[in-house]
Amino acid sequence: MPRPERPLATGDEPLPSFARELRKLRESAGNPPYRRLARDAHYSVTTLSDAAGGKTLPSLAVTLAYVRACGGDPAGWEQRWRETRALLTPAGHADPGALRPPYLGLSAFGTGDADRFFGRAALLETLLGRVRQHRLVAVLGASGSGKSSLLHAGLAGTGTRPAVTFTPGASPIEECALRLAAFTGASATALHREFTDDPAAVHLRVRQALAGHPAGTELLLVVDQFEELFTLCADAAERQAFTTALTHAATASRSQARVVLGVRSDFFAHCARHPELEPALGAGQVLVGPLSPGELREAIVKPAAAAQYTVESELVARLVAEAADQPGALPLISHALLETWHRRQGMALTVAAYEQTGGVRHALARTAEHAYAGFDEPQRAMARQILLRLTALGEGTEDTKRRVARSELDDTATVRAVLDALTAARLITVDHDTVEVTHEALIKHWPRLREWLAADREALRIHRQLSGDAAVWESLRRDPDTLYRGTRLARARELAGTALTARERAFLDAGLAAESAQLSASRRRSRLLRALVVLLAALLGATTVATVAALRATGLVTAQRDTVLAQQVAEEAIALRAGNPALAAQLALAAYRLRPTPGNRDALVSAVTIPLGHPQEVDAAAFGPDGRLLATAAADHRVRLWSLADPAHPALLATITGHTDAVHAVAFDPGGKVLATAGRDRTVRLWDLRDAAHPAQLAVLTGHRDSIYSLAYAPDGRTLATASYDHTVRLWDVRVPAAPVELPTLTTHERNVKAVAFSPDSRLLASGGDDRTVRLWDVGDPARPVERAVLTGHTDLVVTVAFSRDGRTVASGGDDRTVRLWPTTGPARPAVLSGHTDVVTSLAYSPDRHWLASAGYDHSVRLWDITRQTPALSATLTGHTGAVEWVTFSPDGHLLATAGDDHVALLWETDPARAAARACEIARPSITRQEWDAYFPGVDYRPPC
Repeated sequence: MPRPERPLATGDEPLPSFARELRKLRESAGNPPYRRLARDAHYSVTTLSDAAGGKTLPSLAVTLAYVRACGGDPAGWEQRWRETRALLTPAGHADPGALRPPYLGLSAFGTGDADRFFGRAALLETLLGRVRQHRLVAVLGASGSGKSSLLHAGLAGTGTRPAVTFTPGASPIEECALRLAAFTGASATALHREFTDDPAAVHLRVRQALAGHPAGTELLLVVDQFEELFTLCADAAERQAFTTALTHAATASRSQARVVLGVRSDFFAHCARHPELEPALGAGQVLVGPLSPGELREAIVKPAAAAQYTVESELVARLVAEAADQPGALPLISHALLETWHRRQGMALTVAAYEQTGGVRHALARTAEHAYAGFDEPQRAMARQILLRLTALGEGTEDTKRRVARSELDDTATVRAVLDALTAARLITVDHDTVEVTHEALIKHWPRLREWLAADREALRIHRQLSGDAAVWESLRRDPDTLYRGTRLARARELAGTALTARERAFLDAGLAAESAQLSASRRRSRLLRALVVLLAALLGATTVATVAALRATGLVTAQRDTVLAQQVAEEAIALRAGNPALAAQLALAAYRLRPTPGNRDALVSAVTIPLGHPQEVDAAAFGPDGRLLATAAADHRVRLWSLADPAHPALLATITGHTDAVHAVAFDPGGKVLATAGRDRTVRLWDLRDAAHPAQLAVLTGHRDSIYSLAYAPDGRTLATASYDHTVRLWDVRVPAAPVELPTLTTHERNVKAVAFSPDSRLLASGGDDRTVRLWDVGDPARPVERAVLTGHTDLVVTVAFSRDGRTVASGGDDRTVRLWPTTGPARPAVLSGHTDVVTSLAYSPDRHWLASAGYDHSVRLWDITRQTPALSATLTGHTGAVEWVTFSPDGHLLATAGDDHVALLWETDPARAAARACEIARPSITRQEWDAYFPGVDYRPPC
């Protein structure tokens, strides 16, 4: 499900207003997904979503393409665009898209905000010196003192060392794994498992990531809001493991990491309970105090001056007088200045505009009250519920902000409206899948929120516990054993009349229903017991006869039980795969052996996939001709080469850089010595792989006028075909890879061309596109291609094509969710394969001519048995958590590689016997009797490996 667009700023500023009108136009068109707009507008999803993002003014060409795709009036919108550009071009601002506030309000500075970070030069120099002298440093200060800004815009923003920054959250080991995975290119799942098993592994991963950097390079590991380790992380063991991992990474022999912690000063005592942090809390400590009057003047005046604004001297003096030497005043000053900037007169920030905001002491409360006043009664109740959820109650410390998953809040119109309004007022921040208060200053300085927090803190604690337990219940598929009982249920019962989410209410209602059912069952048991005494004597005589019948029925009942149990365990194995792969593999194998059904076989294959992690979406994959290399192309502009010398343990061999945008396609030449890559930057690049660990660029092919979606080598190695959003297929003579020659361009498609594929004899080329056609071309002489057939029948866009191994069939798939098999020998109706529930994105035939694999947006890969007269679905493989963009078989057919939007490529064993062997390779530790009994009650303990 696509994520909702970020809310736009309120007010009548030109950029948000322009973006708001674009969004209204899209709404009037029925809110088509950006993927569909991209196909109609011939611009990428990112370009179109940025156009309505409200941060920069899109180009006129992008604007008109967006408007046409939504059915708007291009002429009227061209005038609207020119008027907006005029409004965004004040004196001194040549680039209308560059207009941005000089102040950040409640938001902390990021690494990209160094040009607006002033007033901390002396403190930054002290911090840099401390980091040079000590490998473990703690930056302490009161809430609002500017710790986060110093760490991000100051320390990490200097660029003197590669840096990884993150906050611990509720699962610090997981957060660490995610950030280091993005930095290293490794699998986040694998890193999480590795760091959990051995916290010292962080040190080794850092060294591995820096192996290709110049000698002496060190990684700066910045953990901001370290107090979340105590306010959000409830697992003491994970807290200890995380601190151990950080301190070991900083202090181990041959360490290449320097760790800096940002900690609120009132959590000093909590940190002191961990002796390993003593170096940071002692000699490695940096204290962040309030700005001096001189520093405060710099923080006020210099950001404005850098953006060519002026601040009235009387306003500067007033701000300094109101806020100098006041701890925690920085976010209030920044918020007041941002609101003043919105009310500026020309290029000047004036006292009059500042007084309209309410000043340092009242600007934040006034903003919050203004947002709250705009809500109706249901929205006000929801705003209270949301803001209370976003506050962590202090235990001997001040209340702090709490980051929550978006899924913790109901997806209703009321919730969305409140989130949009609070985000637009910059009171909260919605980032991907999380929501949090923008700054703790809101908790401290908005009287209404303070009143809510003081009203019934014990009820808030009970509710917070209920929320967490409801999430656990949901994650365990509503396991009745996790429901509240007894005293806990009695305490939670008091929340029944309060504002709960649907999940929380369902959890509480389920507990109350279970209690009611238990009481009813107890009453029934009492009545039945009395009746049982009367019947017992009568039943005794019938026992002998019943025994014989029971023995016959036992076998049937046992078989039925095993079938149901095996299916349940197989499904649970898939769910366990990310967190406990060893147990998941053993459960899947045991379930398959208990009942070797097709569904259990698919679960076994899915449970032993090998993930190859990437920092962004993976769009394509290709095996080398000998099966020892795998190339993956991703949205991070990179192509990665993996060694499959040991297929069970792929190793990253090289990362190819050169493209300036997402890479959509990758293909090896038949000899395996050249790799072709192409993507959104409109170029095709050829790479010399004679030394696969050090690929060298041979040539750059240009000519396409829009994104290149796919490419294919002819099996004879003479020709390369490329398909593009510019409605064309281009042919290239690549017999001399360093000097490719452009051949004729195929131009009969009426819209974007998504797919190309050559027949096994290199004489036919198939192309498919957004005009819903598949076209067959005779390219026996590539210099004189001839269109041979136009295949029609798809009811929506064609995304993928593939030739069978004998060349007699071409398969196609696309947005109509079908796969169609067309004979190439003459006109005939295609066979239609239905099963996918969303767009079919990729097709591949197996080398043994037995299978056709199809991948789709429905997160699945399907294997079709094409040996039958009527092809039939044989397997459905699930493992990706996002759309599957690509599927391909290894040359020997034993492996299947897939690429997905979930930032991973997966390697699958296609043979159940090989999948079983793979399961036993990773079955460490072996399943215990206790685990066996939990999943296979009543079945004899038989570890599968």
